[in-house]
Amino acid sequence: MREFIYYSGRARTSGNFEDLMSAGRIDIAIHSLINAFFLSNAMREDVIFHMIFYGQPDPPKHFEFVYNKDMPISKKDVGGLIKRMLYKYRPGEKKEVFPGCFIEKKGIFDVIEEMKKEGKEIYVLDKQGENLGKVKLAEKPVFIIGDQEGFPKKELKKLEKEGEAISVGRKVYFASQVFTILNYVMDQNEL
Repeated sequence: MREFIYYSGRARTSGNFEDLMSAGRIDIAIHSLINAFFLSNAMREDVIFHMIFYGQPDPPKHFEFVYNKDMPISKKDVGGLIKRMLYKYRPGEKKEVFPGCFIEKKGIFDVIEEMKKEGKEIYVLDKQGENLGKVKLAEKPVFIIGDQEGFPKKELKKLEKEGEAISVGRKVYFASQVFTILNYVMDQNEL
């Protein structure tokens, strides 16, 4: 099983938005989810995808997506799903809005702490990190990828204490492309 965490410092934390780009670039989160789960004519069953939004008005929000054969694959449908999840959020509970799609109020370090207790290995994507080609990945990897703005410096330092900083290369790729690269590397190594 491979897990991904997509972090956004500006993605909106309520469903009252019309435009995905003006809602803190939720469009990037959508492209990332699609690239993490979907192949040309199939869906990956070995992925769990997390999104953590810190935008206004009610941060943070943690979304968790687990394989479901009926998960929508179009940008419009995934955008609608995120919007519904935000509307159906209830304080104090982890709510399953659609099969395999959960939302709750939880920050990134709480999510990481839970994963580490489960024996998962944390990798933080940072262009200054160790080259992915030189890293022997653990059996239960969790990759944390930032949005177009990356991580705030203070957060990045804390994240790098939680896991190993790795890089997909010195060139900067779109966040959504990084998920494809990571999946490719794990497929090649049969992880």
